[in-house]
Amino acid sequence: METRENHRAGAVKQITSHSNPIVKEIKGLVAQRKNRKQSGLFVAEGLKLATDALEAGWGVRYLALGPEARENKIALEAAAKAKARGALILEVNTAVLGAITRRDNPQMVVGVYEQQTLKLSDIDPRSATTWIALDRVRDPGNLGTIIRTGDAVGATGVILIDETTDPFAVETVRATMGSLFHMPLVRCTADEFIEFRKKWSGPVVGTHLRGTKDYRAVDYKEPVILLMGNEQAGLSDKLADTCSDLVKIPQAGQADSMNLAVATAVMLYEVRRNYLKL
Repeated sequence: METRENHRAGAVKQITSHSNPIVKEIKGLVAQRKNRKQSGLFVAEGLKLATDALEAGWGVRYLALGPEARENKIALEAAAKAKARGALILEVNTAVLGAITRRDNPQMVVGVYEQQTLKLSDIDPRSATTWIALDRVRDPGNLGTIIRTGDAVGATGVILIDETTDPFAVETVRATMGSLFHMPLVRCTADEFIEFRKKWSGPVVGTHLRGTKDYRAVDYKEPVILLMGNEQAGLSDKLADTCSDLVKIPQAGQADSMNLAVATAVMLYEVRRNYLKL
């Protein structure tokens, strides 16, 4: 039986069957977090994300090209780069792409990449601008949008605290629009973050119901950590206690809360206001 190792490095393979073992493997990465965790791999759709991943130096295991991609110069260049790095290039039909992504109109390129995460000990405050710390964020779309917004404002990276939704789920990756490949991700527990906070020299600012300051009244001197809470429960009390400032975003209408990704974006643009120039 042919193994992945026998046909992987710098090879091209044509696949037309949904039952192909490689197709099943990729579908498993899309479907279940445990498969992504065990393999250390994840799926990203689209030519833009493929080029972003390759330019950022992420490891690539497979690159699946649909019929349109095999007529596209940029896609072929991406495939050549991926092949040179040892990826297996899959030439597939649209039906196989749809089966992999579970979409009726799939992107013409689908890649399988190696996950990258850091530890808190990898953070160097001397090179940090703004770190975004997220406490138990549940919604993949929110997480992906926050990663994308952090990239847009020039934040250094994102810290994922406790049981945060998988940053490598297809829905999250899709929402990042490629920013996943440019934003370092750190995983940690709440207790690990609290210990790390004791050594952090800059401010840690959190949004919280018991906040007494307008978010626009704080001096966000870098390096700074912006700490945002869970969509339903908000920031936990023990993490709130680590903050140098607890703030609120004023509201004038009838809405009783803001979407987490929107609130984080509002905060980030204020935190980075003095560093953002047209």
